[in-house]
Amino acid sequence: MIDSDKAQSSLLDEDAQSVVETASSSEEEHLLSNADTRDGQDDGPKTWDSSALEDTLAFRAWDGESVAREDPPVDAGAGVSAAPLAIPPTEHTTEEKAAQKDAGGGDGKAMSLMDHLKELRSRLVRILIMVMLGFFACYAVSDILFGELVKPLTASMPQGSKLIFTSLPEAFFVYMKVAFVASLFLTSPYIFYQIWAFVAPGLYESERRNIVPLAFFSAFFFLTGAAFCYFMVFPIVFDFFMSFATDTILPMPSLDEYLGFALKLLIAFGAIFEMPLFAFFLARIGVLTAAHLRRWRKYAVLASVIVGALLTPPDVPSQLIMAAAILVLYEISILIMAAAQKRPSETDKHAQDKNTPAQEAA
Repeated sequence: MIDSDKAQSSLLDEDAQSVVETASSSEEEHLLSNADTRDGQDDGPKTWDSSALEDTLAFRAWDGESVAREDPPVDAGAGVSAAPLAIPPTEHTTEEKAAQKDAGGGDGKAMSLMDHLKELRSRLVRILIMVMLGFFACYAVSDILFGELVKPLTASMPQGSKLIFTSLPEAFFVYMKVAFVASLFLTSPYIFYQIWAFVAPGLYESERRNIVPLAFFSAFFFLTGAAFCYFMVFPIVFDFFMSFATDTILPMPSLDEYLGFALKLLIAFGAIFEMPLFAFFLARIGVLTAAHLRRWRKYAVLASVIVGALLTPPDVPSQLIMAAAILVLYEISILIMAAAQKRPSETDKHAQDKNTPAQEAA
């Protein structure tokens, strides 16, 4: 009798456990079906039942599923809004935008090394095209240009002396060189503009506005230096050389030799006349000050003699004239730098504009 009761009790327990497992499985399938249906809805606002949401989350946590979802805000009403949270766009301040422009050439984007190389190639191509156009224009009047270039020499040559060429193509190539150099002088404003425009991405916005004036004055000082050489240096140097002519020694310089000598002096004096402009630029960006140049004055005297010897032909008059011109331009550069160097207020303003984004991010 007792064994029969135990067997009957065991059967009842097994039936109860089976019913519980069946009910649990049905409930799980029902909750998963409701949750998947709600997850697949894309149109319109999604409404969740509070009790169903809690049961679903509890079931997923029990099942070991990772739920990477923001809990929607619970409403006091019947449902809970599950609309995705909108992240507001980051608003940049005026200082941040200015700093981004300063760092990236005006468009707010920093330039990589490849960007700089592409920019350099673009600038060089533009310069080459402009120089070639100037070359064809100047070659049409190359004989007139060469006649003006040799006037200082012919004025100093003794009677009977002439310019000669010692090879058949020499005169042709001399005219080509004259046309090319004349094209460089003619297009120098555009060339200097492209150079300064390439440097512009590394400047502040306020400094970038001076690109056009810098290009103009770069060409102006270069042409002024060449004109100083033509009208002041050439007569002195050629008179010195022609003073060695005698009745038995007659000078007859070749076209190519004279052209190389003249162009070397013209370009050298044009380059050193850029010194005041570069002094202004270095003072504006805070690299050098007038005090630095005053302390280095004794070294500048020695450097002027060395530069004069390197940039001029091996003759004493042109070397001394260039050394003297460098010293005069050095003193002018000190005055320009003293007037153009940044004031403390300007330096603090640029530093503040540069550091504002980092401070706001912190």
